[in-house]
Amino acid sequence: MLTRVAELGIRAPRRVLLVAGLLLVLAGAFGSTAADHLSSGGFRDPNAPSTRAEAILQQDFQAGDANLIIEVTSPAGVDDAAARAQGLAVVRAVQKSPYASQVQSYWTAPKAQAATLRSNDGRSALVVARIAGDDSQAPERTAALTEPLTGTHDGVTIIGGGIGNAYQQVNDQTKHDLAVSESVAIPITVIVLIWVFGSVVAALLPLAVGMTAIIGTMAILRGLAGITDVSIYALNMTTAMGLALAIDYSLLIVSRYREETGNGAAPDVAVRRTLQTAGRTVSFSALTVGLCLAAMLVFPVYFLRSFAYAGIAVVGLATLTALVLLPALLTLLGSRVNSLDLRAGIRRLFRRRPPVEKPLEQTFWYRFAQAVMRRALPVAVVVTGLLVVLGLPFLNARFNYPDDRVLPHSAQAHRVGDDLRDRFGSNAASTMFVVAPDVGDRADAVGRYAAEMSRLHDVTAVTSAAGTYSDGAAVSPADPSMTKDGATYLLVQTSTDPQSGAAKDLLSRVEAMPSPWPTVVGGETADNKDSLDALARALPYALLWIALALFTVLFLFTGSVVLPLKALLLNTLSLSATFGAMVWIFQEGHLAALYPDLTTTGYLVPTMPLLMFCVAFGLSMDYEVFLLSRIREAWLASDRTAADNTRAVAIGLGRTGRIVTAAALLMAIVFASIATSGISFMMLFGTGLTLAVLMDATVVRGTLVPAYMKLASTWNWWAPRPLSRLHRRIGLSDEPTTDRRPEPIGAD
Repeated sequence: MLTRVAELGIRAPRRVLLVAGLLLVLAGAFGSTAADHLSSGGFRDPNAPSTRAEAILQQDFQAGDANLIIEVTSPAGVDDAAARAQGLAVVRAVQKSPYASQVQSYWTAPKAQAATLRSNDGRSALVVARIAGDDSQAPERTAALTEPLTGTHDGVTIIGGGIGNAYQQVNDQTKHDLAVSESVAIPITVIVLIWVFGSVVAALLPLAVGMTAIIGTMAILRGLAGITDVSIYALNMTTAMGLALAIDYSLLIVSRYREETGNGAAPDVAVRRTLQTAGRTVSFSALTVGLCLAAMLVFPVYFLRSFAYAGIAVVGLATLTALVLLPALLTLLGSRVNSLDLRAGIRRLFRRRPPVEKPLEQTFWYRFAQAVMRRALPVAVVVTGLLVVLGLPFLNARFNYPDDRVLPHSAQAHRVGDDLRDRFGSNAASTMFVVAPDVGDRADAVGRYAAEMSRLHDVTAVTSAAGTYSDGAAVSPADPSMTKDGATYLLVQTSTDPQSGAAKDLLSRVEAMPSPWPTVVGGETADNKDSLDALARALPYALLWIALALFTVLFLFTGSVVLPLKALLLNTLSLSATFGAMVWIFQEGHLAALYPDLTTTGYLVPTMPLLMFCVAFGLSMDYEVFLLSRIREAWLASDRTAADNTRAVAIGLGRTGRIVTAAALLMAIVFASIATSGISFMMLFGTGLTLAVLMDATVVRGTLVPAYMKLASTWNWWAPRPLSRLHRRIGLSDEPTTDRRPEPIGAD
């Protein structure tokens, strides 16, 4: 099949490029507005009890979380005439919105409720409301309503917060971060590519592949957004993975093409041979990465599913472009692929001689592999022990869902959130909703139930259809609108931070409290708990999928059952060390000077380690396939003795070491640009993947792989006889198409 693909590029390169260019223009036109159609939410389990509570509140009562919180602050106090006038003006503006409901404020609420809407120092007060809409609509409506109201008027400062404003500010920050990361990553990547390839022409090929994959994926995401929810954070995945995989695959293909032409092959022969070898490796690599990313589809939250959509699309397009577009370009360019060699110009400027190409046995990575394998056991023990120690902090990992603190300190939603946590006795963002879908003939029990619940520790007030209660006593009259068609709900106001342990404890007590009727609990704390439970239930299936899928692919690639097990073990070990570092930095707050916009909350966003695991595991297998491809090529061309195994490993690392190192460096640049984000969990994502890629390409591929393969010796290639026969029948690998034999094995 790959030979036929190569023939397409060789025989009709201009037509291939013309069709690709036309499709690219169409995709660019359609996908250019993708960001405007994506959502900033996606963390909620759609089947959770808290989601059901939210649905009942919206459908039956047009009620729910107060996702709009506007803070009004005056040095003279909120009872000052100017503060009152500004506060009431905000209330009137919010009430005019067709999407607003449950509008409350310090200046209009009953006395008992008003006290919960004023800060402890009396200088700030709140206007809170529910803005209708889904994860896309509500943030946009909230921001559109808030923006004209904010600012300083008559000495009174008004700023907008709440989860609606937080989501929209995250949305805006993500678009800004994406533009910044692209403007930083692409120029640096070009410079490094020129350094790696020498030739400007060759260096531009990976960018052509990457931009094609990115533009195509944008169009796919834009189309998917019309039929399902897609998270805006998937754009970061699109850019990062598009560039990273394009660099990986282009490096492999262009390097192999130059190797073949350097050995005297004509351009068309070199393209065929490149597709048969490097093209096959790229195909397997893409399959492993795609399968890892597909594991995120088992999770019910569309935040993770969106990364799967983007990842699978960009992997497929990067592979298709590398296998179809690159051969056409290489055919047209021929020897001109080495044109504009800047390194040659620099050497002439400084009167330096061109470097003499070393024999494989004299290259750094070949000699390094031999040195490691001469000390295989101590190297394996020491490096494995080091990675285990680095991973220990992950045992203390704690997880919670994101709130306004993922934003920079200067963001209005973050400032409002800090004030709610620090300056108000009751946190308007942490209200819980207890929903009874059917009270039957027990409607008279609402008052007693609300009164009893108001006695719970950390509950400041409970509002119900029978009245508002505090410490078991009625403090406000009944609100009949809170009962409709046999359903009713209660608002439980608390003094806790919705992400705190105290809030989780209170939620447990609310859920455990005897009720006259079946109830479901909603609100931010309940959403957090239910979503964490949903992720925990899906996690074993995702891990099982990754393990089985990658074991199967690597078995089909190598014919061995030992090498897939080794790869799974080493990649897990490497990633555990990365996760330990993430806990140490982002949960415990070390190296804070490197992240001035980071707010350490004492927990990690749970979706990010899951996302990092799937992405990093796939990229690790990417390098594993690169290396095993050349090792196996040398092994199959040998007499297959223990000494041949050692030499094959050295040859494989010698052939791929420079390519993998360069690819890892370039990939690290792309992911490091994401770490400059103003969104804290994107900082974690970028930092974690940067560390994972660098660690995998150096520590794992450079030391652990040769050490373990030396220790396993010929057992590396073992499989039970039934599986060996199966591999011979359906294996997706070919015997080498060359009659060349390796040089005689030396003393090593």
